[in-house]
Amino acid sequence: MLRVLARTHSRHLRDSFPKALRYRELSAVADLPSHRMHSNKDQETTMNQPPKPGKPFVAALLAGLLFCSSTPSLSQTAPVAPPKRFSQLTMDNVPPQSLALAREIVAISSVGLAGPYNVMLRSPVFADRMKRLLDYLRFETSLPKRLNEFAILIQGRVWTSQVEWYAHYPLALKAGLSPSVADDLKAHIRPRNMQPDEEVVYDVCMDLIEKHEISDALFNRAKQILGEQQLVDLVAVSGTYVTVAMLLSLGEESSPADKPLPFPEKGR
Repeated sequence: MLRVLARTHSRHLRDSFPKALRYRELSAVADLPSHRMHSNKDQETTMNQPPKPGKPFVAALLAGLLFCSSTPSLSQTAPVAPPKRFSQLTMDNVPPQSLALAREIVAISSVGLAGPYNVMLRSPVFADRMKRLLDYLRFETSLPKRLNEFAILIQGRVWTSQVEWYAHYPLALKAGLSPSVADDLKAHIRPRNMQPDEEVVYDVCMDLIEKHEISDALFNRAKQILGEQQLVDLVAVSGTYVTVAMLLSLGEESSPADKPLPFPEKGR
């Protein structure tokens, strides 16, 4: 079998070399015995007959074929990701006036200084005020954490925000939101089997998004189930995460490159 392959490919190799070099060079590579030249006629006859491939020649030939079939073209290059709209800030290059704030962010952020923070920090005073608001809405709000994270996921789904869903989906489940509710939301389905307070959160958020208002009936139902402070905090967290989604869109920020995309249809 090796000899058949060698004969086939040696013919191809022979045609690809200059005539004056064909058999002498192949004979040298294959380490074949040199041909004795007794006369000009013998030399011409010998030069016009391809040598029989020996074992070294076969091995070298097959190794070359394997290399050619398995090695990508030199002209092919790996795709290069386009530069970020806002170059990535790190603890080494963050503006000096924002260094203390950056340390606070890194201590709690699942994406470090990436995501919305990479954009926010371009405006140091705004970034500081926004961080204080986010601290209240995430850690001090009157709204139960399960409902608070649900409201954030609603905005993440509406905006198809890779970062918001990546960061808050596990937090919502940890806070007690049913995976089936989150999965329905992700699939653009009104979640089934919601609890009464989750229905209020969903209806208030979606009506404000789609209609820019809520009916008296929905307001009274929300006020009865949530109370005034929780209802106000619900609207505050929803509006704030619209801002976060806009900042992410402005910077075309995405979830970590080594993690699956929450919304593959959108891409990075």
